[in-house]
Amino acid sequence: MSHAAQAKAQYNLNKLHKRLRRGVGQAIADFGMIEEGDKIMVCLSGGKDSYTMLDILLNLQQSAPINFSLIAVNLDQKQPGFPAEVLPQYLSQLGVAFKIVTEDTYSIVKEKIPEGKTTCSLCSRLRRGILYRTAKELGATKIALGHHRDDMLETLFLNMFYGGKMKSMPPKLISDNGEHIVIRPLAYCKEKDIEKYAVAKGFPIIPCNLCGSQDGLQRQVVKDMLQDWDKRFPGRIETMFQAMQNIVLSHMVDKTLFDFAGISKDSALAFEGDTAFDKPAVPSVPVGFESDDETMIPQQAVELV
Repeated sequence: MSHAAQAKAQYNLNKLHKRLRRGVGQAIADFGMIEEGDKIMVCLSGGKDSYTMLDILLNLQQSAPINFSLIAVNLDQKQPGFPAEVLPQYLSQLGVAFKIVTEDTYSIVKEKIPEGKTTCSLCSRLRRGILYRTAKELGATKIALGHHRDDMLETLFLNMFYGGKMKSMPPKLISDNGEHIVIRPLAYCKEKDIEKYAVAKGFPIIPCNLCGSQDGLQRQVVKDMLQDWDKRFPGRIETMFQAMQNIVLSHMVDKTLFDFAGISKDSALAFEGDTAFDKPAVPSVPVGFESDDETMIPQQAVELV
């Protein structure tokens, strides 16, 4: 590679890093993900998302106005052919504190799930329980997962299509056992950016041979649909994600969240009233976003510096 090509590649990597760092910093600030003295257990699967999350959190840690510690945790599920040496070598080179938890969930899933059926549900439940237990053993105050913006949109459509719910992945939640706070620092980050970053950084990716190779998964169907929309209608993904942040309960149909029965002509207009009948203005670029090459970045985004 020529010197000019190397310089251009480094320039593009720097821009990409800044974009991801800004997105993570904004999510942390918006949702109060990290506090002074936190010990964050970073769940590292060996995939592009968790590698990127760890990389950006390590970078933010150096300049953040608060003190917090990180410990990377990987769950070795004893999948055949799993390269157990890859993550310890990588993390040791980084100088990052880490723990490898070994649990043969692979055999359990294969035993319980009939051949040809999807394994994701049982696998995720087993994995979640082990990670919660590990977080307690480590004294972690937060558990960081590598789900990104596209995962959140996919989950929204999965729940609408197959579950009959308007429900997605929250950027921050209380764990099932009520003992931990789970955070998703990549909530504002695009999968396309993460993919480019992982390639540019040369992360030693470990594929999931248990569930990632299954055909016909509902999530993959939804992912393909959204990727098709993204190609045919640029900006649609950004608009949909913005819609998840601008919910008008008075114009939905959930009577448990809005008192429709209590509405009368004397009610104070604490909602949008009949403006729902107005023709909506659809901007070519979602309000609150500015174009930056092939991505959209919140104009109000701030960094933890």
